[in-house]
Amino acid sequence: MLWYQIFQDGPEYEARKRKSSFEPPNIALKDVRDAVPPELFERNTLISLFYVIRHVMIVLLFYHLATKIDAVAAFAAASLHGYGGLVTSFTSVWLRTVLWLLYAAWQGIALAGLWCLGDYLLRHIPKRMHTDTSSTNSGHEAGHGNLSPHALVNSALGLLTHSFVLVPYYAWRSTHRTHHKATNHLDREETHYPATRRTFNLPHGRVAVKMDYQEILEETPAFTLFKMFMRQFFGYQLYLIHNRKGNPKYPKGTSHYKPSSMLFTPEQRTSIIISNIGMCAMLALLAAYAYHHGRSSLWCYYVLPWLPYVTPSIPALPALHRPLHPVSDPDVNADDVSSNRIVTFTYLQHSDPTIPYYRKDQWTFARGALSTVDRPVFGWVGRALLYNIGHDHVAHHLFSNIPFYNLPRATEAIKPVLGEYYNYDSTPTVRALWRSFTQCVFVEDEGSVVFYKNCAGAGVREAVGATDAGVGVEGELEGED
Repeated sequence: MLWYQIFQDGPEYEARKRKSSFEPPNIALKDVRDAVPPELFERNTLISLFYVIRHVMIVLLFYHLATKIDAVAAFAAASLHGYGGLVTSFTSVWLRTVLWLLYAAWQGIALAGLWCLGDYLLRHIPKRMHTDTSSTNSGHEAGHGNLSPHALVNSALGLLTHSFVLVPYYAWRSTHRTHHKATNHLDREETHYPATRRTFNLPHGRVAVKMDYQEILEETPAFTLFKMFMRQFFGYQLYLIHNRKGNPKYPKGTSHYKPSSMLFTPEQRTSIIISNIGMCAMLALLAAYAYHHGRSSLWCYYVLPWLPYVTPSIPALPALHRPLHPVSDPDVNADDVSSNRIVTFTYLQHSDPTIPYYRKDQWTFARGALSTVDRPVFGWVGRALLYNIGHDHVAHHLFSNIPFYNLPRATEAIKPVLGEYYNYDSTPTVRALWRSFTQCVFVEDEGSVVFYKNCAGAGVREAVGATDAGVGVEGELEGED
């Protein structure tokens, strides 16, 4: 890839954009299911444990290598002692900065990988499916762990991996199941809920003029970057804390940490408390680590990689004291930031100008599942450390109980059946983020099938030939348990 291509849209996105008229798919979900070899649905506890243990070892390896950063920087500076104090000091500071940034980047991806592994543990699939035009009866949705056929193994591993990265496992499992059961359903979707024309008090599309959009929506590129920064840093935790960007049907005060929240049923409240206990236990461990090794060590080894790509922390790095023997740093505050990597790939999977949202009469399970995008996020690193969460998201939404290590084969199996409705986008991540953030502004309050529009009120696609999805006839699919 040439350097300037990182700012260009991928050919797959351009092809979808050129096809401005969109007809909702009427693909039989059973046909898609029949295309997937049965052995891909088999879950193996030992294989899954191998991946979990391997990933923990990778996290520990990165941590161990980071403990050597000061020694490496000191050795390099000492080797240049004869060139004068200025060269020695500059080398030490520069090398430490680069090495800490490298550690933060790689360990950050590793922590996101832990979240991905935990995320696969909470998956679910429709237990019964309609066999006509891919409609499903969501009342029959059943939760199934992805890594093991044993519920206790899934729950234990999920609680440990999510708590380690400060995510409430059972609370996230509950709302994420709802998201999978109602993907891109404008009445029932749980996350990635779009703003509407009414949200911004815009005039109706038939009477709105350019000035209306400019006065309300237009912003400078600098302010757009600031908003992107805020979403990438704070978005995920704000969603967990008070349902920011979640479905507006919930009242104020809705939170993933509140057992009595309307997000959960009364039967789930005990598990929400367990999630909170797991979070508190992890915070206690972090506090104990800071007590014994100092806050700067906590910042360097845990908080820095937990931050989004460490951009705000670069100026502070040269001033850091030795990580294993630090002094207090009153400017360090890690309580209110979140992982950019998680926000990046979940946002891009579901927010795209060419991907539709459906209202009640048009939505089906298959249409919702196909309203996602496969992206080669981080290339081979996304395969190895993020476990295909970006590369094979369409197959994952269609059949969430397929183990991640079988998803690449499942994707290849369903492509011929899905045809043009298989969504893939090779647009570089930074370009895709900017495009989605500037082009995915709002959807219309009216219409059964709608697409995002930008700050000028323009969209790249519109639906044609939308027909009632119907109710369908239920059919039992084999091998889903």
